[in-house]
Amino acid sequence: MPSFEAITTERLLLRPVGPADAEFLHARRNDPAAAELQAWELPYPLKKAEQLLEANARLGGPTNDEWYMIGIDAGGEPIGDLAVHLTWQGRSAEIGYTLTSDSWGRGYAVEAVQALVKYLFDDLNVTRISAMLHPDNVASAQVLERTGFLLEGHTRSSYWVNDEVSDDFIYGMIRADWEAWRQRPAGPPEDVRLVELDTTNDRTAWRLQTHKSQERFVAPMPVSFADALFPEVIDGAPVAPWMRGIETDGEIVGFAMLALTTPHHPEPYLWRLLIDRLHQRRGIATRALALIAGECRAMGD
Repeated sequence: MPSFEAITTERLLLRPVGPADAEFLHARRNDPAAAELQAWELPYPLKKAEQLLEANARLGGPTNDEWYMIGIDAGGEPIGDLAVHLTWQGRSAEIGYTLTSDSWGRGYAVEAVQALVKYLFDDLNVTRISAMLHPDNVASAQVLERTGFLLEGHTRSSYWVNDEVSDDFIYGMIRADWEAWRQRPAGPPEDVRLVELDTTNDRTAWRLQTHKSQERFVAPMPVSFADALFPEVIDGAPVAPWMRGIETDGEIVGFAMLALTTPHHPEPYLWRLLIDRLHQRRGIATRALALIAGECRAMGD
């Protein structure tokens, strides 16, 4: 494998690391916040950091069947690292990332992972990239989701740190996923409409996906369809669903469901709202909510 050359992004420098970075690695791995839900034990010895970085320097770059560490600098200061594990003679890669807790919340991890994904696909020509994380690590899941990864699996009691076992989430990306993510629409759509769902478009709505981390707040489409088919009983009567697709520029990219006004339920309310993962951050939800509010007013008249 070729040696790793530094990568510059808008705010970051991704660079090789070596023994000179041992003090920083030692301090970061002993930060309880950064170490939570990670694979290493506390306290993390300085000697172990030195040995890890010496071995890393000898690799020179991502190497098949080895973990290779890449430093992340912001403003000339180290803030974390990326890790790459190549397998199948360099055709597949697993990645990891850890940043200092005082650098969280600034989008650095997303920026670093985006650059790493581009390097792996473009420079190393890998076929697949994966990452594994603790199901409770929502922030880490959001990093992967904002980079285009898809949740592929949930393994139970599969990851051990000494005597502690946890489940694992497995995220993955192939080149087609990455191309779809890079080419996803950006900016506000010209037109947003609510359209009836029928046999011509129900499968399109069924395939809409939110991010896994958003399922704490947004029901996936199969659950919403099941709830519409078998609505819950409130105040002695089942809720009456009203479903619409959210269409932008001729494409269904979202789903809305209201609870209709009935003798038992005098006020309509928003029951479900989902915008597909490839169309989020375009202002669609705000415009759809304005349309839905108009429908609710009409129902109340």
